[in-house]
Amino acid sequence: METKTFIGIFRDHARDWAERPAQRAKVDGRWHGLTWRELGEALEGVARGLVRLGHQPGEKVGLCARNMPEWTQADLGILAARGVTVPLYPTSTADQARFILRDAGIHILFAGEQAEVDLGLAFLAAGDLDHLITLDPAVDLRGEPRARSLQALLELGGDTASAEEVRLRATQLREDDLLTLVYTSGTTGEPKGVMLDQANILEAMRLHDLRLKVEPGDISLAMLPLCHIFERAWTYYVLYSGALNVYIRDPLTLIEVIGEVKPTHLCAVPRVYEKAYAGIHGRIAKAAWPVRALFLLAMRAGTERVRLRVAGQRPGAWLALKLRLADRLIFRKLRDLFGGRCKFFPVAGASLADDVNVFFQSIGLNLKYGYGLSETCATVSCYEDGTLPIGTLGRPLEGLEVKLGEDHEILVKGPTIMRGYYNRPEETAKAMTADGFLRTGDAGDLDAQGNLIFTERIKELMKTSNGKYIAPQRVEGMLGKDPFIDQIAIIADSRNFVSALIVPHFESLEEFAYSVDLKYHDLAELVSHSRVVAFFEERLLQLQKELAQYEQVKKFTLLTRPFSMELGELTPTLKLRRKAIAAAFKAEIEAMYRSVGQ
Repeated sequence: METKTFIGIFRDHARDWAERPAQRAKVDGRWHGLTWRELGEALEGVARGLVRLGHQPGEKVGLCARNMPEWTQADLGILAARGVTVPLYPTSTADQARFILRDAGIHILFAGEQAEVDLGLAFLAAGDLDHLITLDPAVDLRGEPRARSLQALLELGGDTASAEEVRLRATQLREDDLLTLVYTSGTTGEPKGVMLDQANILEAMRLHDLRLKVEPGDISLAMLPLCHIFERAWTYYVLYSGALNVYIRDPLTLIEVIGEVKPTHLCAVPRVYEKAYAGIHGRIAKAAWPVRALFLLAMRAGTERVRLRVAGQRPGAWLALKLRLADRLIFRKLRDLFGGRCKFFPVAGASLADDVNVFFQSIGLNLKYGYGLSETCATVSCYEDGTLPIGTLGRPLEGLEVKLGEDHEILVKGPTIMRGYYNRPEETAKAMTADGFLRTGDAGDLDAQGNLIFTERIKELMKTSNGKYIAPQRVEGMLGKDPFIDQIAIIADSRNFVSALIVPHFESLEEFAYSVDLKYHDLAELVSHSRVVAFFEERLLQLQKELAQYEQVKKFTLLTRPFSMELGELTPTLKLRRKAIAAAFKAEIEAMYRSVGQ
């Protein structure tokens, strides 16, 4: 494309692809879609409305909502006004949101549903905001005159002067204009605003074009929060490529929606596939023996196909025949659980266990595993078409330079690297090496083919009191595949052995209790029952065979509630906030170590 600005590309699409579908979402039980013409009208209307409210070029505008088409319309409208979009997680507490508003200097906030609107109204009352715009038309503005609906904003900007100002700003857009501040979700420490400019995002689109193939007619299902760089950058790329973006507000509805949408693309974190893997194997374990036998035969054929692909070889005639039968009888049904039309599904955000990856590749679900950060406009590396480097994160994108620093830290340099952290020159300086590489904070390696290998977050490495280093994500990934384990948090730092907090998969656990005629009154009695504890001890014994003795969980506590995003124990992409978990379950943790006399 000759257009040099990111928003200019979308304006071209609205003109050239006017009647093509761009967005879709379910509202009141029915699917509603927007064409590129309608998306273009929405983004221009948002830009004009912002101008009418007094927004100036370069000013930051907040955006706090769950996934919906209006999220992207507001985002692109802010950019069209030559503003800077600052996403806020809808799960943020008032203090977290206020910190970002003040740090970024936000005076205008787009809010989604009633919970976010009420938060915005409180900020208006406290003087932290000047204007609030609501994305969901069903919300109550509580009579606040400085709050208005998105439709009212579009009508506000209907004058000629606002339209002329937006056209003028379009001619003034530059590649070094700041495009967004992405505040890190903060598993540790205070969040920092990652500065990404127009050139960063444009280059990310270009580099993805060299690696991936997304085209008109494809359908992507936006399930991860758009506030996170993974889903937002992917949504940009989907629309940039002319594909249809489908939005769901609640990720818990994925299972019921995916069969209707039948996506060709879906971004997800590894935990989604770990839980699916556990669920499928749990159902197979309960099936009649002919089904179990057929499944095992099919998986042998599928796993052999993966082994050959990793080696760059093709199946012989006999294996090809077995694979056709396996596909007809088993694999196709399993792929239908994911909509049945997968071209490739990007996966990132944490470590994906090799056996989980191999399982889904075996059934023909093309997971494109990768690695990236907010500071790198998402993708640093991912699988290339025609390759399947199991055990790695694929090769870095063309144009990015990756090397290893001290303690095998992954260092990245290239045109998608952030400008720095907003208002934090000292933090920016710490994040960069003298020769211009970003310090990712992740430990890894590079294999002979140049594929990147992730080992662990350096800051999350735990050192036992015996001097042994534990990589908690590795242990959690290994144990979390079990169909009876829903969530798990490893405890080891400064302790003399490894322990774990385990949230059982309660439905499976209750089925087990019923099968052995175990009586209980509530979940607390169930998880503390000696029969259940012994059952989990036996499962952990089997699951940990590949771990070194010092890595193995010696004690565990079964919890009666899951780790919660609302309580600050999970990030919006389901990473554990370990300090919050340790504080919330301090008594349970101390009891595990007291019981063995630490």
